[in-house]
Amino acid sequence: MTVGVIGHHKCNGHNMGDYHPESPKRMGAIQDQLIRSGLECVIRQYDATPIDRDLISLAHDKKYIQHIFDNAPAIDDKAAIFRIDDDTSMNADTLPAALLSAGAAINAVDLVMDKTLNAAFCATRPPGHHAEYDKGMGFCFFNNIAIAAAYAKDKYQLERVAIVDFDVHHGNGTEDIIKRATANNKEAGYLFCSSYQYPFYPFEMQESDTPPIINTPLPATCKGPEFREAISKHWLPALEKFKPQIIFISAGFDAHIEDEMSQISLTESDYRWVTDELKVIADKHSEGRIISMLEGGYALSALGRSVVEHIKGLIGN
Repeated sequence: MTVGVIGHHKCNGHNMGDYHPESPKRMGAIQDQLIRSGLECVIRQYDATPIDRDLISLAHDKKYIQHIFDNAPAIDDKAAIFRIDDDTSMNADTLPAALLSAGAAINAVDLVMDKTLNAAFCATRPPGHHAEYDKGMGFCFFNNIAIAAAYAKDKYQLERVAIVDFDVHHGNGTEDIIKRATANNKEAGYLFCSSYQYPFYPFEMQESDTPPIINTPLPATCKGPEFREAISKHWLPALEKFKPQIIFISAGFDAHIEDEMSQISLTESDYRWVTDELKVIADKHSEGRIISMLEGGYALSALGRSVVEHIKGLIGN
C-alpha cells in the first residue's frame, strides 16, 4: 500500500508562544520518529502547496475568511500578534502555515483520488477540527478536514464521505460545518464520528448515535479496552452501514497516557487498532482511500510514536 506524508517546513513558523502546547516542536518529534522507525524509507514524502483561497469557502463563511486575512500580521512584522481567542493567536507566519496546512489536505485528496497514493497523512499545523463555519478557536483557524471533505465531494463527485475524529477533544468545528451542510439537504452524503473525553473542552457536544453525527463521549477514566469497545459499538456499525467512498481522519493523539492535556489513558497500540479497523472499512468500501490530518498530540515522544503506529496502520500488514 502506497502511503504519503505531506508537510512543509513553513508550518513551523506558526508560533503561539514558548509555553504553548501547540508548538513547532511537534513537527520535529514526528519526523524524528519516522526516521527512527525506518518508515522514512517506505513512505513517500511531499511538500504541501498553499490552498487556493476560494477553496476555503467550501467550509467557511467568506466574511470570516476575510477577517482572518485582514488581521493576519504582516510577514515582515515579527513582533505582531493577533488573538482569535485566549488560546489561539496569529503571528506573522501563521497565515502562510494555515494555508499550507489546508493545502496539504487538498493535495492529499488529489493524490489519493488519482491513485498516486492509497492513503495520506498530513503532518502539518495549525490543526483545524475546532474551527467552525464562521469562527476560529482552540488552536484552529481553518477546518482542514472539512474543507478537504467538501472538496472531494465537489471535484470528484463522491456521494458518501466519512470523517472520523479520535482527538481527545470533540471536533465541534467539523460537526458545525457538517450540520450546516446537511440542514437543508438530508442527502448531503456525510457521516461524522467523534470520540472525546466528556466533560471537556469545548463543552458543546451532545451524545448522538443518529447519522450524520455519531458523538461518542468517553469518561476521564477511559483506557484502551473501553475506547475500543466504544468505537466497536458506535462507529464501526455506522460506517459499515454508510459504506463511505473515502474516509477522512482527524488524527489527534492527545488522549495518550503520557499527554497531560487530558486524563484518558490510550497508548500507541490503541491508535494502531483504530487505524486498522478503519482500514478494513476503507478496503471494503472506499478502494482503500484514507486521508488523515494531524490534530492534537502534545507529549512529543508519545506523539511521534503514535503517528508511526498510525502510519503503519495506513500501510497495512
